[in-house]
Amino acid sequence: MLEKVVSLRASDLHLTVGLPPMMRLNGRLKPIEGRTLKAADTDAAVKELASDKSLKELEEKGSSDFGFTFGSQARFRVSVYRQKGQMAVALRMIPSRLMTIEEIGLPPSIKDVLYKKRGLVLVTGPTGSGKTTTLASMIDFININLDRHIITIEDPIEYFHDHKKSIITQREIGDDVTTFPEALRRALRQDPDVILVGEMRDNETIATAVRAAETGHLVLGTLHTTGTARTVDRMIDSFDPDFQDHIRSQLAFSIETVISQVLIPTADEKGVVAAFEIMLKNNAIENHIRKSETFKITSVIQTSRKKGMIVLDDFIAGLVRSGTISVEDGMAFAQNPDELSTVAPRGGDA
Repeated sequence: MLEKVVSLRASDLHLTVGLPPMMRLNGRLKPIEGRTLKAADTDAAVKELASDKSLKELEEKGSSDFGFTFGSQARFRVSVYRQKGQMAVALRMIPSRLMTIEEIGLPPSIKDVLYKKRGLVLVTGPTGSGKTTTLASMIDFININLDRHIITIEDPIEYFHDHKKSIITQREIGDDVTTFPEALRRALRQDPDVILVGEMRDNETIATAVRAAETGHLVLGTLHTTGTARTVDRMIDSFDPDFQDHIRSQLAFSIETVISQVLIPTADEKGVVAAFEIMLKNNAIENHIRKSETFKITSVIQTSRKKGMIVLDDFIAGLVRSGTISVEDGMAFAQNPDELSTVAPRGGDA
């Protein structure tokens, strides 16, 4: 099954009782030829994939996440879990080759951000939108071009990086360190230049990451949000009201870039394409964050296209006009789908 996933370049494999093995190919779920899985099949798969430590966590908590290397062909992020009292498995393939910033489709202005000595760079989007791949390409760019000490904090480690011009330290939650906040606190004592936080999932992690960005480190992180305004609001709202003014002031100073992304099936159904919103902080955006006027950020991005910024819906509209994606799929991923409904491919009718 894994060989088929690798050969077809599917993104995910699902093993669930009552269905044949299912793979996600070009954004859509499709069955792999084979019989319907029984409980004994998924039990066997879990035992084959999971270590004793992961099996213990599965028994105690009902699920376990870990990395799995499939020979020399690929690496997978694996989640084993119970549902209806039965075992199930979800495997996400991690591409064996790191993509460049150009291959991902990000504008050249992102490279300028990665040369900065301090600041917070956020890559946001829903699950399965390619955030990890984007972050890995950024880390690889720094690794190739700059002499930095890069510390990554991940759960689990997905892309393995070799030392190039930089030193790469990769720490996995559960194996190398207990929690994200603990790893971040320790990282600040390990002479880092760049810190990657795999997921900013709680206010303690957010506060420590923002403080690290303030005090002279380039911090890269992810959030499950879409759009710059929602990302900033989500970070501030995770704190008690008495602390929100303080974190808002810190964010206004430290945040440098927000990249929001989604993966959309192509019109020919042969792949997926990334759509981005790019925010590069300027004085206007810094003032809007400080004054709690995040609803005005989108307008600043719209009027700053010549400086490398773009809102997500404008990017999606461009993909529709070029015929890369369908209007229907564009509307499904847009922030304001009604406005996108009037966009037509070049040579077509709205």
